[in-house]
Amino acid sequence: MAAMLGGEDQAAARPLLTDLYQVTMALGYWRAGRAQDTAEFELFFRRCPFGGGFVLAAGLRDCLRFLRTFRLRDADVQFLASVLPPDTDPAFFQHLRALDCSGVTVRALPEGSLAFPGVPLLQVSGPLLLVQLLETPLLCLVSYASLVATNAARLRLIVGPNKRLLEFGLRRAQGPDGGLTASTYSYMGGFDSSSNTLAGQLRGVPVAGTLAHSFVTSFLGSEVPPDPMLAPAVGPGPKVDLPASVKWWLERVCTCLGLDVQEPHPGERAAFVAYALAFPRAFQGLLDSYSVQRSGLPNFLAVALALGELGYRAVGVRLDSGDLLQQAQEVRGVFRTAALRFQVPWLESVPITVSNSIDEEELARLSQEGSEVDVIGVGTSLVTCPQQPSLGCVYKLVSVGGQARMKLTEDPEKQTLPGSKAAFRLLDSAGFLLLDVLQLAEEPPPQAEKELTVWPLGAQDPCTVKPAQVEPLLRPWLHEGQPCEPLPSLAESRAFAQWSLSRLSPAQKRLQNPALYQVALSEKLRALVDDLSAGSPWDGCGVGN
Repeated sequence: MAAMLGGEDQAAARPLLTDLYQVTMALGYWRAGRAQDTAEFELFFRRCPFGGGFVLAAGLRDCLRFLRTFRLRDADVQFLASVLPPDTDPAFFQHLRALDCSGVTVRALPEGSLAFPGVPLLQVSGPLLLVQLLETPLLCLVSYASLVATNAARLRLIVGPNKRLLEFGLRRAQGPDGGLTASTYSYMGGFDSSSNTLAGQLRGVPVAGTLAHSFVTSFLGSEVPPDPMLAPAVGPGPKVDLPASVKWWLERVCTCLGLDVQEPHPGERAAFVAYALAFPRAFQGLLDSYSVQRSGLPNFLAVALALGELGYRAVGVRLDSGDLLQQAQEVRGVFRTAALRFQVPWLESVPITVSNSIDEEELARLSQEGSEVDVIGVGTSLVTCPQQPSLGCVYKLVSVGGQARMKLTEDPEKQTLPGSKAAFRLLDSAGFLLLDVLQLAEEPPPQAEKELTVWPLGAQDPCTVKPAQVEPLLRPWLHEGQPCEPLPSLAESRAFAQWSLSRLSPAQKRLQNPALYQVALSEKLRALVDDLSAGSPWDGCGVGN
């Protein structure tokens, strides 16, 4: 399914990827003569995930692809007819067949933006029946993408800018579509590459990989390569019998390491030779199939040194079990010893990759000062987001026919903010974030260097701020079905995400107990909330904007 739905020129989801009640409401709107009423919904979340203080907005590119291709097929309409009452007016199904997003307008945070509770990730306006139908697929496309991008950003903050992070989570992901989304948006969130080749093909995510233990253990050592000869990396020199050269180097390596030449596993060595013949310019070794110190390391060194004589350089090793931090230090020590002994300076800096169920705690340990780990592969704890598997985004009606709408509820946290709104980010003179302000769309924007009275969400009293800079947050991406501007590339969104994170203060970046970022309401929006909250529930909670 991911292969069918993942291309940039194809739908990100099909229209029937929705909840049945969206369709029953659509029939209700149509029967009431309200299908074409102009309505606006906002998609937002109420709490930051993982106990952190921010979210990276993601999924917009998939939403726009979905809206661009939205059209109910005959088979879709026929299925809906089979689950709705048999006496449903056929004209309703004709209405569904004619639906497209030519009347839909979308304003949204750019992908990679910092997002905070209550601030819309998307504002969607258009005919009431249609924009109601869009709720579930848009939530599906935004919620997980933003969650996994945020998770990736947290892991990047832990390791800092210098270590490489590889996403290895496809086989652990929640289905093929979840795997493609995770690979795409973990890259946007700060990972360097993915093992997922489909993400490379469809989304332009850099792909990387090593080799599995199955490759190593499939060799016994008795295998004879069909062509064991390897030419020098540069120049017209004679080809060399690589297995023979490796055997010669193994004796020298074992002497250097104080090992008997019979200790390194012959099958592992044959596997490394086979891999080196296939990838002489990208040779890497998986060291822990048998024993790192007695087999993996000496076999790797013998092959790497044999390749080195021909002008090739091994590109890395991987450790996938045991105490990864300690083993990386031991491996680096052996590399330094061998580099000095054999006068091969590049050998001491061969990158060391580690993997094996790495979570935030282990990642912090592997990233501590003095660690010899260069590259970290993360799978399960990235793509499944075990600390919090859902962001909890919601899609709420805020306006119909020019009248503000507000959900009043027993739970104050679930009350919605009414009316068509604008959002602004206020910054201090150092460029750090002060707070986000939500206001009615009709209000003039805040001005830099001018005092502004706002009501922080959850506060009983207003406060006054004087921003040094003011930035509008929501940009138009779709106006009545027409694109407003080209989407940035995924790589550009990735760079923007890292820039966005750099503007958080150290206290706001903390992964546990961060300084909470404030979102506030303008005085006029706060007054509207108070008016609607105090009004009768029977008046529909609606007033003119």
